[in-house]
Amino acid sequence: MTTSASVPTGSESAITAGDTVTDRLVEANARYAEAFADPGMDARPVLQVAVVACMDARLDLHAALGLELGDCHTIRNAGGVVTDDVIRSLTISQRKLGTRSVVLIHHTGCGLESLTEDFRNELEAEVGQRPAWAVESFRDVDQDVRQSMQRVRTSPFVPHTDDVRGFVFDVKTGLLREVDPAS
Repeated sequence: MTTSASVPTGSESAITAGDTVTDRLVEANARYAEAFADPGMDARPVLQVAVVACMDARLDLHAALGLELGDCHTIRNAGGVVTDDVIRSLTISQRKLGTRSVVLIHHTGCGLESLTEDFRNELEAEVGQRPAWAVESFRDVDQDVRQSMQRVRTSPFVPHTDDVRGFVFDVKTGLLREVDPAS
């Protein structure tokens, strides 16, 4: 599989001396904006769903889930872990923007499987300050999905917890596998 970063499509996508990736993204945005038409949507997702997923660049959530612009809220972080900030986003999504369902998506081959909480110690030694956040590393992706589902379901701030489901995305096949919360 190739990516936009590995296959230049012409002179406009090649990074020239002195340009940065950010410069390339800003140039791409200018081309996008030339043909942009306001879709007339508001911030409320049409499907009333929030998707929490890993930030891994191999996950094209809209394509994998058959979603269109405006269908969902997408909340991404390292591992797709339900942290306090994810609870914050889900709370706003449900209480102010009408979502009712939560889909959690972790994936095979996640980088968090190779880290430990010692990463925080390494950072502290390097920069002289201990991070306030946990790494949230894991060894068992299914168990981590279960933990994330439980965190959403037990949060007093997230009112709609009857449709919280968790999945593992296989980065080799593109298929989702649902995780049984009770196993």
